[in-house]
Order: sequence, then C-alpha cells, then structure tokens
Amino acid sequence: MSAGPVPELRARAEACADHLRSADSVLLASHIDADGLTSAAVASSALERAEIPFDTVFSKQLDADEVAAIAATDHETVLFTDFGSGQLDIIADHESGGAFTPVVADHHQPADADTEFHLNPLLFGLDGASELSGAGASYVLARALEGAEGDNRDLAALAVVGAVGDMQDSDGALHGANEGIVEEGVEAGVLESNTDLTLYGKQTRPLPKLLEYASDVRIPGISNDHAGSIKFLDDLDLDLKADGEWRRWADLTAEERQTVASALVRRAVASGVPAERINSLVGTAYTLVGEETGTELRDVSEFSTLLNATARYDRADVGLAVCLGNRDGALDRAQKLLRNHRRNLSEGLQWVKTEGVTSEEHVQWFDAGSRIRETIVGIVAGMAVGASGISRSKPIVAFAEKNDEEVKVSARGSHFLTREGLDLSVAMRDASRAVGGDGGGHNVAAGATIPNGKREAFVAEVDRIVGEQLE
Repeated sequence: MSAGPVPELRARAEACADHLRSADSVLLASHIDADGLTSAAVASSALERAEIPFDTVFSKQLDADEVAAIAATDHETVLFTDFGSGQLDIIADHESGGAFTPVVADHHQPADADTEFHLNPLLFGLDGASELSGAGASYVLARALEGAEGDNRDLAALAVVGAVGDMQDSDGALHGANEGIVEEGVEAGVLESNTDLTLYGKQTRPLPKLLEYASDVRIPGISNDHAGSIKFLDDLDLDLKADGEWRRWADLTAEERQTVASALVRRAVASGVPAERINSLVGTAYTLVGEETGTELRDVSEFSTLLNATARYDRADVGLAVCLGNRDGALDRAQKLLRNHRRNLSEGLQWVKTEGVTSEEHVQWFDAGSRIRETIVGIVAGMAVGASGISRSKPIVAFAEKNDEEVKVSARGSHFLTREGLDLSVAMRDASRAVGGDGGGHNVAAGATIPNGKREAFVAEVDRIVGEQLE
C-alpha cells in the first residue's frame, strides 16, 4: 500500500510482517464487531497466502483472563486485530514472561505501554476513529505480507466494509488513509465509489420501505410513514414497480435515481428540514462489484450490518466465513441472524424511547438491565440519539447486564463534540478504573465493564470527566 504522508506506518507494517513470516505458527485473535470480523478476514487471508500456519479466536473484550488464555496456547506469536492496543499493559506482562510475542494491528487508544510490533495509526499522526479502522490497519499489514502470488489489493474491499462498519464515513465519505484503501480497491476492480443517496437498504429494501425507514434525515410525511412514502413515489412520473412488486433502489436506472433523489430533496426543503440534514441525504456510496446485485453483500453498509448480526450473537465463525467467500450455508445463517438482529434493535430502540433517559449536567444515560443484549446496547444508544427527549448535544451512556458480577457500558458521542474536546475513550477508561473496572475505545465511541452496584459512582465520574473535557 502506498504509505502516503506516513511512510513510518508502512515501515512498521514491514517489521510486523517480517516477524510473522519468521513465526512457526500464529494465533490470530480478533474483536467481534464488523470491523473486528473484517480485520480477521483480511489478516487470515494474508497469512494463508503467505503460507504462515495460524489458528483464529474471537473475543468480545480482551481482558486479563482472555490474555491469560491466549498465553496458555502453544503459539509463540499472537496477532491481535482490532484490539490489543488498549490492553498492551496486560499483554506486556505475558510478553515479558516469554509466553508469546505480540503483533498488534489496531486503531484504538493505546494503553501506557508499548511493544515492538505495534501497528496503530494513532502512533503515526492518523486519527484511528476516522482515518483508519482496525480492518484498515490489517490491510496495511496484508500489503506488507504480499508475495509472488499477488499484492493483496483485493482485500481493500473488506477493509472498506470494516471502516464503514466502524462509522468512519459518518460525514458522508471515508477520509484519510481510508481514501487510499478505497483507491486501491477501485484499481483492483473490487470496489466502486460514487455519489448516491446515503439511505440504508438501497440493495435490499423495496422503495417505500427504503424511504419509510430512513431515520437519519426525517422528512415529514415520508419518514416513519408507509402510506406517505407510497404516495410520494406514486406522485412521481415513473414506473417503479415490476410484476406488481415495488422495485429496489439498486434496480433503478441512473435517470430514475436522479428523479427520485431530486424530488426527495425538494420535499425535504419544502418541509423545513435543516439544510445540513438535507445535505447529508447525499454522500459517497461504496459497492462491492463482485457481489450479486440486490444482496446485503453488494452494499458496504449493508454488508457491515450483516456482520454485526453474527458475532454479536456468538457466531463470529459465520461472519468470518461470509467474509472469506462462503455464499452458501454461512450466508443463509447470517441472513437469519440479521433478521433477528433487526428485530432486537427495533425492540431495544422502542424500549429506550418509551423509558427515556436520565440527563446529568454533561451526559445522559439509561440502564437497560437484561432488556437489551449487552453486545448491541451501544448500537441502540447511537440509534436513540435525536429521538424525542434524547439530546444530540450530550454524549449518551448505556448500561446493560453482562453477568451476575459485571455491567457492560457503552458510550456514544458525535464528531461535533469530539471537535469540542470530547474523548470518550479517556472518559470510559478513567471512570471505569475509578470504580474497579476497565474500558477504552475511541473519542467518539467507547465502552467499559464495571462491577455491579457501581453505576451511580461511575455516572458521576463520567459526568465530571466529560464536563472537564468540554469546558
């Protein structure tokens, strides 16, 4: 991969690749969200092509127990993808004891420790929350591992899925080092990048559902209004049905898309939707050209959601298999998990809207207990922001039951707040450690695990820290 403005990043990747080549075998350990799964898929593809023997394990959270279990394996080298940076202090104890040599390809905030083979954009002046994801770091490593059989640029497609799954396109496009990965994917013939509507579901949802469920930009008479969406479409001078069934956005010609998009913008303007929200209706769309039109795998955003629906329900193996090209049994299982995931998100969001949030001076929060699965409570929290009674101007903190002894915490902010000084990674880490837990992540999205019974003290500490950050 072209090193661009940070040749040191490529040099570090080369050093990591050299060590991996010298290993008798490697244990690949990765996180479980869309970015973690694509990180593992990119890394495992590169290891296999380089003929480096490896095994793969996944973890929801890399804590002391998980690292100890990894250290107990027979592998002398462990490749951590999409986590590891924030746990380097824990990893260092096992490294110094000779249990294994770590290679870390991550983009989260590093702990107060380091290791020789540490590939993280934050170490080289890049923003790990917006310029390079975990899958992107794995891709840089994969390019360093390339051999005579190819240059691994085809893996750019999965790296872009990971970046979008990590919401690094939240302002309408990918930026920074991610742009270079997109360019290489386009050159390799695995990606297309073009300007399009930013609505979710362009490949799979019938047009009325596409508009009805478009929640990011609420247009009166269309959003959350099935009859209104149908009337809007019926009023256009277009034939938007085939054999009596509504077509999908992916089925439309370029001219038909332009007609629908222009009418949608006109309706938004007439309805008084703020200009910045209208502008967000259009952005950069990324398409996996090798995948079948009309499937979740064709659209990068839908692909990332499909992956989130696997490992968050303890089926990381299914998500990885889909990433690696299994289009039969694994895809069927993933699609069933996705239907369940969507139902759970919808029910969770409705619960938050009904119950509301508690607002402190600087943050707002809710405690879902066992009502929302701890692996998706952060997604629900992000979806809830902007709903009635839930402010966009404060970070939201969500609690969910993890087990009898621990509570999972997820926090979500906005890029506007991070520009004002918000760093949820620091807030989650410091507040959780103050009550006997641990945490970390990104400035805009982070998480923690705390002991049961420590919620009030934790909220008070988070509120204090965020208040100081936003002074």
